[in-house]
Amino acid sequence: MSLKFILSFMGFVLRAFLCAGCAVLQQKNPVVLLPADSCPQWTPEELEAQVTLFDDTTDTATLHCALNLLRNSKEEHVDESAAGAQICFLLADRTEADQTRRERFAAEGLGWAERALAHGGEKRGDVYYYLAVNLGITVEKHPIAAVKNLDRLVASLEKALALTPDVSRAGPYRVLGMVYLKAPPWPRGIGDGDKALELLREAVRRSPEYPLNRIFYARALWEVEGEEGEQEITEHLEEALRLLNQEQWKAVRERWMDDLNAVAKEVPIDLPGR
Repeated sequence: MSLKFILSFMGFVLRAFLCAGCAVLQQKNPVVLLPADSCPQWTPEELEAQVTLFDDTTDTATLHCALNLLRNSKEEHVDESAAGAQICFLLADRTEADQTRRERFAAEGLGWAERALAHGGEKRGDVYYYLAVNLGITVEKHPIAAVKNLDRLVASLEKALALTPDVSRAGPYRVLGMVYLKAPPWPRGIGDGDKALELLREAVRRSPEYPLNRIFYARALWEVEGEEGEQEITEHLEEALRLLNQEQWKAVRERWMDDLNAVAKEVPIDLPGR
């Protein structure tokens, strides 16, 4: 989940009360995927093993294949897992250029998560995490829906934090930290800069090799501490840049460099090698 998404979602939450005539969120039909005959014929066990390896760098064709198989699976355990919600989020998160398609993937992902909760998945933190991030995408361009669903999004992230805090490279810490950072403070909202820093610092501690954790933490340091945090901000952005230059992040480097550059420009910091 990119910094751009978090800023967009929270921006709509803040403006929603001034937008009484905005569109209401509508359920989307599932996205048409690649033809099934072009996909590997994984068994249910093989598919389950594959999904645990999927992340931001997994190629889109593989994600399409996996989602095709899940849609057509008759295995009962599919309904209990976060696999469908995870795959749909990964597809939605990389589809920023096509908002309709993006929302349709996220709406399907939300449906997979809700199905999992209805079939015994309430003890799985990954289900709550992918419910939250898919929900965020479905409402990010719908201000009224964003306000109505903010409590559910936060509650889902808190459950994920309690049950499976390390899912998606410390994702519950990362996303919840940014929500606390961008939400309006009390008494208007739940915003809390100190809590945001605590959560994002823990995300970096738990998964220091994940570039977005450092980029998000650098953003929080700037917004909460300002110039006093400049040295630490620079250190985290420099490390994020070093990580992004590694081969494993090639598929997402361009998108995440936009996030890094946005923070560096605000501070401002001159990072060599950008």
